[in-house]
Amino acid sequence: MPSNGDKILYFLVGGCVGAAVALLFAPKSGEETRRYLGDKYREGSERLGKSLHEGRDYVGDRFREGRDYVSEKAREGREYVEGAVHEGREKFGEMGDKVTGILDRSREAIQRQKDQLSAAVEAGKEAYEEERRKFDAVGNEQEAAPEPKA
Repeated sequence: MPSNGDKILYFLVGGCVGAAVALLFAPKSGEETRRYLGDKYREGSERLGKSLHEGRDYVGDRFREGRDYVSEKAREGREYVEGAVHEGREKFGEMGDKVTGILDRSREAIQRQKDQLSAAVEAGKEAYEEERRKFDAVGNEQEAAPEPKA
């Protein structure tokens, strides 16, 4: 099925063919007909030139509008991406600070537990030594005391 542009072209060609046939059978002399055809040719050429110029201007304007639109959207896209990257960096920094804080508190807690464990081990050693001294003192007293005679 022909498009609208094709239909218009067919109409114009048909009109030109009809005009040419009408001129050939017109009751004018050959010179008058040639002059008439020449005038119509010049008019058509001028119209075609004007239409081509207008079409070129139209296409140029649409091209510039399209280029400007794409440039604007590209700029907006860059700004959006830059904003998202900046926001991501901020969030990453915040998370890094939180993780660092958690690690620092964890190290402190581990150090406290280590210190408590060391203190408990030292207390256990001291208690062991104290009990050993008591045991040794009791054992020495028994050796020095005479055995009861039966």
